[in-house]
Amino acid sequence: MATGDIGLIGLAVMGQNLILNMNDKGFVVVAYNRTTSKVDHFLENEAKGTKIQGAHSIEELVAKLKRPRKIVLLVKAGSAVDDFIKQLSPHLEAGDIIIDGGNSHYPDSIRRTKELEAKGLLFVGAGVSGGEEGARYGPSLMPGGSPAAWPAIKEIFQKTAAQVNGEPCCDWVGETGSGHFVKMVHNGIEYGDMQLIAEAYDILKRGLDLPEDEIADIFNKWNTGVLDSFLIEITANILKFNDDDGEPVVSKILDKAGQKGTGKWTAIAALDAGTAVTLIGEAVFARCLSAVKEERVRASKTLAGPQKEPFRGDKQQFIDDLEQALYASKIISYTQGFMLMRESAKELGWNLNYAGIARMWRGGCIIKSVFLGDIASAYSKNSNLESLLFDGFFNKAVHKAQPGWRRVIAQAILWGVPTPAFSTALAFFDGYRSEIVPANLVQAQRDYFGAHTFRVLPGKENERFKAGADIHVNWTGRGGNVSSTAYNT
Repeated sequence: MATGDIGLIGLAVMGQNLILNMNDKGFVVVAYNRTTSKVDHFLENEAKGTKIQGAHSIEELVAKLKRPRKIVLLVKAGSAVDDFIKQLSPHLEAGDIIIDGGNSHYPDSIRRTKELEAKGLLFVGAGVSGGEEGARYGPSLMPGGSPAAWPAIKEIFQKTAAQVNGEPCCDWVGETGSGHFVKMVHNGIEYGDMQLIAEAYDILKRGLDLPEDEIADIFNKWNTGVLDSFLIEITANILKFNDDDGEPVVSKILDKAGQKGTGKWTAIAALDAGTAVTLIGEAVFARCLSAVKEERVRASKTLAGPQKEPFRGDKQQFIDDLEQALYASKIISYTQGFMLMRESAKELGWNLNYAGIARMWRGGCIIKSVFLGDIASAYSKNSNLESLLFDGFFNKAVHKAQPGWRRVIAQAILWGVPTPAFSTALAFFDGYRSEIVPANLVQAQRDYFGAHTFRVLPGKENERFKAGADIHVNWTGRGGNVSSTAYNT
């Protein structure tokens, strides 16, 4: 008789810890791995004494599961997911559920949902965040796909997820690939948060010439205020960690940052949606620039910056300004991330719960912070909120931070300390609050050389320039009157 509540394929670190987590919550999990010796080793060691069951074939895995069968794939994104779906599908029945818990690209999840639903099966693409510890004790889970799957997996997912104030960091995200899309945006925001923190560290280190232990104390203090978050906390811990010779380990690490692609996917999605997610884009490019270490070493010997002068201002005021600059820039990053989700949801026909997404990120994941509770409150008050900057709380916070935000960036520029994320956040803010931007000149240039047309400002219409019309001007007197049909800004 089938007794398994859920199956899981993939016994790497994440898979093993998620199985143990589900077991702790009272669920019977059936474990399978392509290399079946790993199943035996897991049962004899980490899973010894638990209710966890093992399977040595796909057929055995399916046979041990109660209907509707629920099977989580925690395997490498890409072809491995499709391979296991092909192996599983012939053994499953209508209403059974395949759950991809890896970092899959959301277009793949859209495709897989449609393909499996056509066979009578259900698919869930679930974002899983929190790393090894999150998987073991409570991750942030972002499931989306076939809506009919949610009632069958809701209890398992919500009990397995992290809990904040008695609420699970898991809720149904939406249709088709929305779960993996939201996880992608989460990872993009993570890129932005990490870059902002790194720039703050650089300003304190190269700008104020502070040692790592003092910078750690600053981060610890910040972690008690508006910046209270997992990433601020671990940054303070990292800066305090010394090698045996007493030197901070962080100062010995090669300054080349790696990336696995989810930040790049977010930037590409933003370009596709025509949404100005500038901070995440700059965070990705900052990692790209870090990767050309040898070129940077050569450039450092031939490209001169400003003469560094000692800071003569109020140091504590500057540190307080930096805290506000980091907070304001973080607000901009999340504003952009939620704008991207809103625009993409419109295009893809998803009905996303933005307050619910913010609540999912409050615990168990890398970007967890008290800040997300404020975002959840903003969208709970107004589910149609166009921008966090229109919410009273965030509007007030950004205006309070603005003077210090500008002072910090100006000082960093004078020092020659690069602040791509801080600077683009402020540039977005200034552009977003501008009733008029110089795109009128850009559009005139496009019409001049390519006959791409333009439209006239409200109130400036006349017989020649009619409201709503696509207008082409013969700027030189030598051009014709034929215009391009594409008016895309």
